[in-house]
Amino acid sequence: MQDITNLVLFARIIEAGSISAAARELRMPKSTLSRRLTELEEAQGVKLLHRGTRQLVLTDIGREFLVHCQAIARAAEAAQQLTQEVQAVPKGELRFSCPYALSHSTMVHLLPPFMKRYPQVKVHLLATNRPVNLVEERVDVALRVRDRIEDSSLIARALSPAPGSLYASPKLLAEHPVQHPLDLLQLPTFSMDYSSGRFEFNFRHSQTGERLSLRHNPCLITDDMKVLTAAAVEGLGVTVLPDYLCREEVEAGKLVRPLPEWEVPAGVVHLVYTHRSGLLPAVRAFIDYLVQEMPCRVGEVMGLDCTEDEVLRQRQEWDRPFAEEASEVDAENDS
Repeated sequence: MQDITNLVLFARIIEAGSISAAARELRMPKSTLSRRLTELEEAQGVKLLHRGTRQLVLTDIGREFLVHCQAIARAAEAAQQLTQEVQAVPKGELRFSCPYALSHSTMVHLLPPFMKRYPQVKVHLLATNRPVNLVEERVDVALRVRDRIEDSSLIARALSPAPGSLYASPKLLAEHPVQHPLDLLQLPTFSMDYSSGRFEFNFRHSQTGERLSLRHNPCLITDDMKVLTAAAVEGLGVTVLPDYLCREEVEAGKLVRPLPEWEVPAGVVHLVYTHRSGLLPAVRAFIDYLVQEMPCRVGEVMGLDCTEDEVLRQRQEWDRPFAEEASEVDAENDS
């Protein structure tokens, strides 16, 4: 009979990207994993992958074979979940993804108490601004700051608002006055890195309700908001930033809001995970903990009302599609 363990290990090795990485995650000797991989290929009678010096490359049959191995691995995890749910004791590894800014401002305060409360839970925090693939990267829970979560396959819970504004340095604005959003077409711009490749500023006038969608061609694209902040302080361009992230620069007079009457959509801190049922006790405990503790912590950092009603109110204000209501302007400049 086929050794199911080898099938699961094959899936884990490919997901980790290398035998060395899988050995670290699984806490197994590399020699053991290598031997298991050889045994699997011999048992199947086919070559499943090519072993390079830096990466593993699946063969055509290896890619198809992997799909079934991953299904077996998920079934094995589900079986383990059943026994852990009976025990109802949060333990085991918890893989959690969070943007850098939230990691530095909130999770440094929230993770230690959680780990003290649940000492049998091993936390693996992945601090990154890119939207991780929860399934492929085996991430249990992630925090994302978006006005909405477009991936319908994820369960998303809004935790708190994260308002932002358009910012620039006083020096840049002295050289290039900005009285209206259209004036931004004459200035260099920055942006977060979006997979859609579509870069635009969405504005709404706080008094008249007028909406404007301004497409632009950023000269700096990055997923690191600290880099965007530093570049704006140096007068290299204008960008939208979370208000809490550049509070010190604003207080020091290094950054100002060039169009305070024109608002940009408020971001929302979302907690996302892949499914509601079958959650491991450690994952469920962490979700419940963040839902209870994080709004207050984020509110302290941002100086906001982070009640659920306030989050929903801000989101509803921006819920109508800009394409239907806003005039749209394309930036043709190559700034």
